[in-house]
Amino acid sequence: MSQHTLRIQRLSSLADVPEYQSDGAAGLDLHAALPESLTLEPGEIQLIPCGFAVAVPKGFEAQVRPRSGLAVKYGISMPNAPGTIDADYRGEVSVPLINLGSEPFIVEPNMRIAQMLICPVTRCETIIVDRLDETPRGKGGFGSTGC
Repeated sequence: MSQHTLRIQRLSSLADVPEYQSDGAAGLDLHAALPESLTLEPGEIQLIPCGFAVAVPKGFEAQVRPRSGLAVKYGISMPNAPGTIDADYRGEVSVPLINLGSEPFIVEPNMRIAQMLICPVTRCETIIVDRLDETPRGKGGFGSTGC
């Protein structure tokens, strides 16, 4: 297994450095860099700062995904899941959270709110063609192969 370096710059004293919670964890946990608690009402979306910037290695992306525990217990998710952080982005990492539950949810300072996976990216050359090759599926989509 190859090892890559993820450079992180703290932008706020409230920031927690992303960390893997176990040896087998795929994602680094992201924490809310909030000075005080924030209430997320049902149906509401708020952008939660993490207080750091990251330099994703070239040839990779950071995928930001919801935490399954928050989703199952409270209906807290991300409206753009998964979010992508490109290798050339140097701004603050923030997480858009949405409350899909029926009760207000309180985001506490330093709460683990999402997870970030570092994934390889393949870039393709694009070309214009007159026709695409045929497949058994053809133009069928959105449930055409079954539920």
